[in-house]
Amino acid sequence: MKEMILAQLCGLFLIASSALGTDADGILGLWNTPGDESSIEIFKCGDKYCGRIAALKEPNYTTEDKVGIPGQPVLDRENPNPDLRNHTLLGLQLMEGFSYAGGNVWEGGRIYNPDNGKTYRCKITLSTPNRLEVRGFIGFTLFGRDSIWSR
Repeated sequence: MKEMILAQLCGLFLIASSALGTDADGILGLWNTPGDESSIEIFKCGDKYCGRIAALKEPNYTTEDKVGIPGQPVLDRENPNPDLRNHTLLGLQLMEGFSYAGGNVWEGGRIYNPDNGKTYRCKITLSTPNRLEVRGFIGFTLFGRDSIWSR
């Protein structure tokens, strides 16, 4: 009887501990940005984590766009490097250098915003298995902006 109770308690402990924590690869896969404007694939790059644009809601310029040729792929027009402004956004690696810090947090990385051509320090928190809180910031996390991504 004691062994059965002990086995059940151990099982409950294992279930509870796995629900509270995650492994370092918990962020791998496809994530949708707000409004499903894009899908970002987070992948391993060496011993770090990176991300690239895997899909865009509007991968091509439309007649409503003030820049670009309608029907042509959307370009990284705001890139500070003029040599990269003719690259398409689809497939663009915009996240790099993230390390798992434990407690469902990845930090030490950078995220590029193709809307303004700026790169920010970034911290990622996996709040649930299907919710990723991405915080881009300058200097301190206090001076930044959150974006919630979902699977």
